[in-house]
Amino acid sequence: MSDETKKSTKKIVIFASGSGTNAENIINYFQNSKNIEVVAVLSNRRSAGALKKAHHLNVRPLLFDKEALYYSHEVLNVLRDIDPDLIVLAGFLWLMPTSILEEFPEKIINIHPALLPKYGGKGMYGERVHKAVIENNEKKSGITIHYVNPVYDEGQVIFQETVLIEENETPESLAAKIHQLEYKHFPEVIQQLLEDKK
Repeated sequence: MSDETKKSTKKIVIFASGSGTNAENIINYFQNSKNIEVVAVLSNRRSAGALKKAHHLNVRPLLFDKEALYYSHEVLNVLRDIDPDLIVLAGFLWLMPTSILEEFPEKIINIHPALLPKYGGKGMYGERVHKAVIENNEKKSGITIHYVNPVYDEGQVIFQETVLIEENETPESLAAKIHQLEYKHFPEVIQQLLEDKK
């Protein structure tokens, strides 16, 4: 790969805490792209499926702990070395430290499985969100992709897509619908953001 090609290739770093289905989907989406590449997947959990999926897909997997993220700047230094064009939080459950937010302004995005500002905040993730949505008799739910700021789920909204909630909806059936929205739209929004960054 020439230096010119390297320079023009947009780099994505993914943070994930869980099974890594969104991370895997994003990696696969850009696998054949000539100018966008997922270069690393970082996780705070040794057992995270995201790290295994990254390894299988030939993307650098990196495990870190609270010390490395919040106190020693180890994660910040890794990110400085990579110099990503976009940092994508895909089911990452820790708050991003101010040091990283300041180093990469408008370059960190997150996906949330509800229509923010409703059903966001600390502890609101996965099935907890879907359960709350159904218990409150909402007629619709969806996904929100937003920029990350120092408060959980309060950054500027980039994109939302909705799905209707059926009468007999369960948290599991709603989760399945939300996953489909995530798989379809998250890579497309990432691509759009990177293509807009000249």
